[in-house]
Amino acid sequence: MSLYYNLDRGVIMKRYLRNMDMLSPKENESLKKHKVCVVGCGGLGGYVIEMLARLGIGCITAIDGDVFEETNLNRQLFSSVNNLGQNKALAAKLRVNEINPDVIVNSVDDYISEENYADILKGADVIVDAVDDINTRFLLQRFAADLNIPLVHGAISGWFGQVSTIMPNDNTLNLIYKTDENLENSLGNPSFTPALVAAVEVSEVLKILIERGETLRYKLLLIDTYTQNYTVIKLKDR
Repeated sequence: MSLYYNLDRGVIMKRYLRNMDMLSPKENESLKKHKVCVVGCGGLGGYVIEMLARLGIGCITAIDGDVFEETNLNRQLFSSVNNLGQNKALAAKLRVNEINPDVIVNSVDDYISEENYADILKGADVIVDAVDDINTRFLLQRFAADLNIPLVHGAISGWFGQVSTIMPNDNTLNLIYKTDENLENSLGNPSFTPALVAAVEVSEVLKILIERGETLRYKLLLIDTYTQNYTVIKLKDR
């Protein structure tokens, strides 16, 4: 059977047919020209990378210097009993090669830092925050501003999660965090919260790339899966 379908509005690969009519054929085709950097390939990052690859983002840079361990098995999509001890960024590359080999994955077996951020992040259309450390998030905000790249922020803790979109020099994290306490480490990391927050992050990435839809710029989406409350807080007027 043909890999392509002829539509009245254009031509689309069969694998992307279910993206219609949420995306136009032109928008869908444009995704393969974009590059997204995902910093962190664990709980959040694994789901983010999976969804970006299935959307058909042309190039994904997966960045993580950590390796899988048993405590990751409850939530980290790319972890398995067979790859414990393997680098997470490499596992992301291997996974994407299985589900969408048309996507180029640059795996970076390292942590983002002052010394390497420019080489790793430059040329990206969007950076995704999938880390679990507030100090690293502030570094990402500064790096993204320096390179003039939008940053999509996501965080989880137990039943709760949050998402915001940060354009260069917005410094939105300064409005969100008043402490460096990492609640991710005190409220736990279940299987479902990372998947939910990652999905919202990917939807924000997509809106930035196709330049359509309302993003969470200067807003914070607060997700409470315990009571199923979803609240958008306005942080600042544009």
